[in-house]
Amino acid sequence: MIPRFNEEETRFLANVRAWVADYVLPNSRAWEADRGFPEDIWLRCAELGLTGMTVPAEMGGQGYSCTTYVEACRELAKGDPALSMNVAAVNALCSAHFVSFASTEQREKYLPGVLAGATPMAWGLTEPDAGSDARRVKTVATPIPGQPERYHLNGEKMFITNGGRAKLIIVVARTSETELSAFLMETDQPGFQVVERIHTVGVSASNTVRFTLTDAVAWHTPCKFEQAIGLLFRGRLGIAGMAVGIAEKAYELMVDYAKERQQFNRRLADMQSVQNMIADSAMEVEAARLLLHKGAWLFDEGKPVVTEASYAKLFASETSNRVTNRAIQIHGGRGMTQAHLVEKLWRDAKLTEIGEGCSEIQRLVIAKQVLR
Repeated sequence: MIPRFNEEETRFLANVRAWVADYVLPNSRAWEADRGFPEDIWLRCAELGLTGMTVPAEMGGQGYSCTTYVEACRELAKGDPALSMNVAAVNALCSAHFVSFASTEQREKYLPGVLAGATPMAWGLTEPDAGSDARRVKTVATPIPGQPERYHLNGEKMFITNGGRAKLIIVVARTSETELSAFLMETDQPGFQVVERIHTVGVSASNTVRFTLTDAVAWHTPCKFEQAIGLLFRGRLGIAGMAVGIAEKAYELMVDYAKERQQFNRRLADMQSVQNMIADSAMEVEAARLLLHKGAWLFDEGKPVVTEASYAKLFASETSNRVTNRAIQIHGGRGMTQAHLVEKLWRDAKLTEIGEGCSEIQRLVIAKQVLR
């Protein structure tokens, strides 16, 4: 399960790594201050191949493995976790939805723009009363007479990643009292209205919003709710990759600082209490990385990853929060200031315990699988 990449994937990941070092990391603080990415961010991502990692080559994408996808998320998180989160969602939930469920006509109309970065996307599931309990979705889809596969959507969505920038959103809505499905909805229409930009303490550059739908016109994608939700398994691996990247960066910073900083006439790195924090972090980061790679490897092998995706997401996200907390502790007062990146990583890490299914949901999934 040690990652194996072909020549093209190796070159792609090298390009991502260089882009993160040269462009993403140097601008991460500015993006956070602006609470948004530059207008051309998705065009830049598309140039690298970050918008179509999970789309087969015959559909115009890169057709990369799940292992390559999670590695890209991991590398991006070392530079800007919010960008990693957005890229993870677009690939695992949005682009992948076209591959699995869209009709040929839908792909031909929208997918080229998505892959080119000209059509930013979002995935709309969460509502004010439907978070972890996804089946509580109240947004209603009503067929439009005389317009096959077209529906009017009425309802409200919130905590939608990239929702404020998206030109196209995949919306989960109710088709009956017992059934839900997914729809393609263009945002450039009167029925779509952003109610508020939701500002969060971490991953602040992501344009997360709450919006309402009033007779918004949408195009049905032929899938059942359970099928659409199945995309979350690869999505959880993407967030696990994000969490590992955050933890790795925080670990790197804590080790460097411990070697440089001196107190009581010796380096912090020579103090056993600090060594213990570094040792625990090294071990947990390695374990999180291995769980991530196992889950991605199983996905690439075509095997079920329900349990393994939750293993990876749960352990990596909680590791990320523990490691970033230790990094601040080692930095002391300086760690609480914006002069050091660890405080930003600490705030960004919290999202990984909540997004794509909170830790409690991951434990519920794991328990159901092992107890059945």
